[in-house]
Amino acid sequence: MKKLFSLLFLFISFTLAEPTFGQGKQAPIRIAAASDLKFALDSIIAVFQQQNTATIQPIYGSSGKLFEQILNGAPFDIYLSADIRYPEELSEKGHAASEVFPYGVGRLVLWSRKINTEEKRIQALNDPGVKKIAIANPRHAPYGQRAQEALVHYDLFEKLEKQLVFGENISQTAQFVTTGAADIGIIALSLALSPAMKRYTSPYYLIPETSHQPLIQGGVITKYGSGKNPVNLFFEFLKSETSVAILREYGFTKP
Repeated sequence: MKKLFSLLFLFISFTLAEPTFGQGKQAPIRIAAASDLKFALDSIIAVFQQQNTATIQPIYGSSGKLFEQILNGAPFDIYLSADIRYPEELSEKGHAASEVFPYGVGRLVLWSRKINTEEKRIQALNDPGVKKIAIANPRHAPYGQRAQEALVHYDLFEKLEKQLVFGENISQTAQFVTTGAADIGIIALSLALSPAMKRYTSPYYLIPETSHQPLIQGGVITKYGSGKNPVNLFFEFLKSETSVAILREYGFTKP
């Protein structure tokens, strides 16, 4: 009996000492990111993970919709927006745990598989072959807001309004043009420079910044991400020369 109790004690001790499945496993860093960052941020994450064991889960979407999700309690550690006003508002509402970091300035381009936009420039929108024009939804996508401003600037918005098709975010907008669902689109330079779109060898026209408000982009650690060392490490890495160089490769200039 004494031997049985000894064996039972050892079994219980071993069981308590053995960690349960998943115990001690580091939670992933969840990043809510504007979809124009898809290729640049994926590259930044890949470099970061060469020297860090943290798991990072980027979720891409329109800045406005991601903003609303964070306000409603979505568990994102970092928010990277195509419009710096959104993280600034998060900070004002008490949903941020860091200062807002302006990481880049985005640019708009006119892109088409059918029409040489580099040659025709903004007048490519008036080409007889253009039936549908893709832009991001101005209601919640900063690139859509700036695209609409540019159309107004060139006195084209009222003329072309019925031809507009709206992507939920700038990635979907680019997809409309690459798949032929739209004949031409106003998309992010960062997507036009991505490997996925470069394979089409279609030239783009860089829309002058004077035609719209600047696309100053910014990020912040959310209240949910507060006090998490891996989150702080990655947020600091976003400010590094390595990250700046990757962002520059995809057309983002420093604010």
